[in-house]
Amino acid sequence: MSAPRLLLVDGHGYAYRAFHAIRALHGPDGSPTNAIYGFVKMVGRLNSLLAPGYQAVVWDGGLAAERQAALPEYKQQRPPMPAALEQQLPGIMAWLEAMRCASLLQPGVEADDWIAGLAARGAAAGLEVVIASSDKDFMQLVGGQVGLLNPNDRTEKIWTADVVRNRTGVRPDQIVDWLSLVGDASDNIPGVPGIGPKTAAQLLARFGSVDGLYARLDEVDSDKLRRSLQQSEPEVRRNQNLIRLKPEACPEVGLESLRVQPPDTHRLRALYEQWGFKSLLAELAQPATAQGSLW
Repeated sequence: MSAPRLLLVDGHGYAYRAFHAIRALHGPDGSPTNAIYGFVKMVGRLNSLLAPGYQAVVWDGGLAAERQAALPEYKQQRPPMPAALEQQLPGIMAWLEAMRCASLLQPGVEADDWIAGLAARGAAAGLEVVIASSDKDFMQLVGGQVGLLNPNDRTEKIWTADVVRNRTGVRPDQIVDWLSLVGDASDNIPGVPGIGPKTAAQLLARFGSVDGLYARLDEVDSDKLRRSLQQSEPEVRRNQNLIRLKPEACPEVGLESLRVQPPDTHRLRALYEQWGFKSLLAELAQPATAQGSLW
């Protein structure tokens, strides 16, 4: 018998994904409902695939002060949340409440760090942990009892350490160093000029880590690449601290509070009627069925 499963959902990641996946949908009162509907369908699909015994949707509570201090430009390139999406967040929260699903948000705590902490606690408690997110940073957590379900991967298979290695060329424990060399445009973190994903993977395959690379920098064959690495060392070291997730920043949350509970079907019915979700109203009477193994 497999271990109980803990599903950790990247709240903002899925809300944005839902908002952009469905361009136009409105409720009977004319208010936008595309993000709500998409979010409900996506999380419902996760529950059907994974049949978790424990679950939480984790939201960004702002940027970590230490990351902002280290790099003021950190994530500053991101545009403000679209007004039509922001308008629907209370509805998404109301749906999670009706589902009796833990919805976690704390000012100053980034969702990535909170998810990292919950994943560590879940694995330590013997749970099988699945993180649902397209964020590259989570690849550093993969291995053992922790897997990643990337919504960009249409196979809907859980990423293991082998999958991460096949897709990036590096092991999960090398992801922080790999991204530190390459940079991460989605977080506005610049990498080393002249180093792309393949070159970074080749360097880490040869030298093992950023520490090993800089300890043997004179062995780098290309003069241009060696100079670029030498000049960028302060930025690479800074990037390591920016990219490495900090599970110690995770607020205290008891795993029992994340246990999946029967939904409040009366409340769900009222919400679906309010939003005009006829197909979801029809599904309320149908029991969810779990799929086969995704590992």
